[in-house]
Amino acid sequence: MNLCLMSRYLTELDDELCWFPSPSHALEEPNGLLAIGGDLSPARLLAAYHSGIFPWNEPHQPLLWWSPDPRGVIVPEELHIGRSLQKCLRRTPFEIYINRAFDDVIAACAAPRRTASGTWISAPMIDAYRCLHRLGHAHSIEIWQDDQLQAGLYGLSLGRLFCGESMFSRIDNGAKLAMVALCRHFAGHGGALIDCQMQNDFLATLGVQEWPRQRFLTTLATLTRQPLQEGCWQPRRISL
Repeated sequence: MNLCLMSRYLTELDDELCWFPSPSHALEEPNGLLAIGGDLSPARLLAAYHSGIFPWNEPHQPLLWWSPDPRGVIVPEELHIGRSLQKCLRRTPFEIYINRAFDDVIAACAAPRRTASGTWISAPMIDAYRCLHRLGHAHSIEIWQDDQLQAGLYGLSLGRLFCGESMFSRIDNGAKLAMVALCRHFAGHGGALIDCQMQNDFLATLGVQEWPRQRFLTTLATLTRQPLQEGCWQPRRISL
């Protein structure tokens, strides 16, 4: 990605104003790149997510903001659970917790993977989402075995929409178990849609759908104004 060349077509965000251009102005290539700069303050991040925009950049790049078209989403009730995953759910001993160890989850998501030397989750990103967690906006779903955190995911809850950010796993199918737990728990409290941002091979196995950006933005505007049932994100152990 030649940012020097592309920057002439991108909106450079003001450090003081939590404003974003319309997602309709996002580039087609790279898909969804919309703006550059700004900061990761809670106000800016919440403004971004409420507008269907999210931050993502490699550690050596400036802060970049995206709103891709199409948008990857999962309808919780339509999550695909294949035979092997069903068997795993029945036979794997594990416990599921909400918000027991959010800081550890995001740290694990940011840790180097076997297939890469690192992830896009930089230290400023970690600090920003930990702040959102303290403010009650960001949450984690965690898979534990023998009192050890083995898998999990985190994201933002905006009314009846959950914006998934990242996940990790140290056990077979751990990330899928976390997604099943999220979908069932979130739907059980009135949640209607999970934003996965962009489709990938992993999400494809779970039934991710690709929605036109405008459909996603219209749905987002409705769901973020509708509350979840009380107590959805109260830290505790849950069951499927």
